[in-house]
Amino acid sequence: MNSDPGMRRYGELRRMVDRRVMAAVGRSGPRTIQRSLRTVVTAGGKRIRPVLLLISCEAVGGRVRDALDAAAAVELMHNFTLVHDDIMDNAPTRHGRPTVHKHWGVSQGILAGDVLVGLAYECFLKTKALQIRRLTRLFTDCLLKVCEGQGVDLEFGARKRVRLPDYFRMIEKKTAAMFSTSTMIGGVIGSGTDGHVRALQKFGFHLGRAFQIQDDLLDVVAKERTFGKALGGDIMEGKKTFLLLKAGEKARGKAATLLARVADSGQGIRHGRGDDFVRKVTDLYRQLGAIDAARKQIASETEEATRALSRLPRNRGTAMLRWMSGMLLGRVA
Repeated sequence: MNSDPGMRRYGELRRMVDRRVMAAVGRSGPRTIQRSLRTVVTAGGKRIRPVLLLISCEAVGGRVRDALDAAAAVELMHNFTLVHDDIMDNAPTRHGRPTVHKHWGVSQGILAGDVLVGLAYECFLKTKALQIRRLTRLFTDCLLKVCEGQGVDLEFGARKRVRLPDYFRMIEKKTAAMFSTSTMIGGVIGSGTDGHVRALQKFGFHLGRAFQIQDDLLDVVAKERTFGKALGGDIMEGKKTFLLLKAGEKARGKAATLLARVADSGQGIRHGRGDDFVRKVTDLYRQLGAIDAARKQIASETEEATRALSRLPRNRGTAMLRWMSGMLLGRVA
């Protein structure tokens, strides 16, 4: 039995979200869609975004049960982005399992993603709240921002020069938007004041930025079993990550040439480079201080996020938000 109260509470909320998500995907439909949807939603996700939504609602004095449909909708939307991202990245695995398009085919993967969007809206519109129009607008704006962020990420692949400010603008749409939208929706459902909702937005925004930089870092320092996908994938795909761009600021000579190969849209894949190539690039990241810089940036963003919580009431929900930010930061301890 887990002795950490925060982890126990997180587990309770996660199970509540799981049940609501499974109920949403359990509706009748073609067998092939049912199989692919279940493959997605049972793949072992941590349900971070929907749990953030639930405890944000609680932090402003709302009831968790009033936000459950919205939380499940956020998780369904998040799973849509994962399915389509995996297709665009040609990712073979997620959480140790074959990705949907690898298991069932690209066409089935696209269709599964489309159905997840529809189910997300169907679930979201079950939310009983006074400001449902405002909530639906937030939810829709988030969907558009995430897609725009993915589009910018794809454009980076064709650009020879990408700077860190460009990267931050991209992750603010692709990752931070869903975090901040989740916390804002929770605040609105819980009838929080405008000041409370703004504080929750800031908390989610900076936590989302920290989370994405952390994902970039985990791609090279984590254990594959705990990370949930193949390590070094960003390097092999030529992704313009925080690490690559930060290292590029200091690289000269042979180091700059090697990083240019990484940035050239997946040189590692095209030229058959594998683990040795990833290790060489990772060592370079370490030598140029990019890994330390990523850790410092993650800590700074997380500190900024938790500072916003001082504007919220002191209660169990706010304490859980603070615990969540510490728990996520601990992923790179």
